[in-house]
Amino acid sequence: MLFIQLKDLFKSYGAIKALDGLNLNVPKGTLYGLLGPNGAGKSTALRIICTLLEPDTGEVKVAGRDALIYQKETRRGLGYVAQEVAIDKILTGRELLQLQADLYHLSKTYKNQRIEELIQRLEMKSWIDRRCGSFSGGMKRRLDLAAGLLHKPELLILDEPTVGLDIESRSVIWGLLKELRDEETTILLSSHYLEEVDELADEMAIIDNGKVIAEGKPDDLKRDLGGDRVTLRVREFSDEYEAESVRNILIEVPGVTNVVVNKKQGYSLNLVVRSQNVISELSHYLSKANFEVFALAHSRPSLDDVYLQATGKTLMDAELELAGTRDFKLEKKKSMR
Repeated sequence: MLFIQLKDLFKSYGAIKALDGLNLNVPKGTLYGLLGPNGAGKSTALRIICTLLEPDTGEVKVAGRDALIYQKETRRGLGYVAQEVAIDKILTGRELLQLQADLYHLSKTYKNQRIEELIQRLEMKSWIDRRCGSFSGGMKRRLDLAAGLLHKPELLILDEPTVGLDIESRSVIWGLLKELRDEETTILLSSHYLEEVDELADEMAIIDNGKVIAEGKPDDLKRDLGGDRVTLRVREFSDEYEAESVRNILIEVPGVTNVVVNKKQGYSLNLVVRSQNVISELSHYLSKANFEVFALAHSRPSLDDVYLQATGKTLMDAELELAGTRDFKLEKKKSMR
């Protein structure tokens, strides 16, 4: 059964197209990961699902109902933890949870019971009665997550929940999310941390430029790549001509299914190989052409490889590209003033 259905979502902010025909189907009771660089459209999609933003066009269904029409009913059934934490600095952590519970109209008995349960599950007991203004980033994020879970929502939506957190806070949050998934809470998790989506998600989608470009189970997506990854250099920094010459040699090696020249990393070569036995053959073929292996790294397929296959660039390259675009637009605005 599908719990979230997004069909042909478009959303623009002036000349910027945030969503470009986004389609997404999230099964009930799964932890579903959205992976993509900052600026890919993830936060916009989440805000639309939460009824905080309307698309220009498209359909949004949550729990079988039209979320664009039945907005109040949709909000009652979800918990939303935004990317930016907004917590009152004067209240203590417990007082903030009590206020949030009152806004949900929870009974006094249930409210106190639920607050204590979440304090235990998120390991907040030692500091929950301090003022929120004294909390670290990890403490604030745990408290924010607890506030979103007070009413036991059917759907939990998390936008970059562990950005900038310490290892302890990240571990606690990961542990709780796994427990909630086992309790069949539907969780939609947006992240640009590869290891987070790989560790937590039952299913996932990669979003780039406002649309889904790959989706499925993380292990299936990695398996579909068809082999291990090898990064190879014949010298510390090659030029384009030499890299293309080496590429033409390597593509002829039996068991090598793909060779890509990575211009942004000193013209290194990224290979896909069907087995580890192929690796020993690489040096042999290169030696016959008077090339020697300067450096070689071998790894199993990762989600970054999935992203590379789908977009032609790594997730880090995409982040840098988007950051450069934002900086350029900012400088352009300043120059027009």
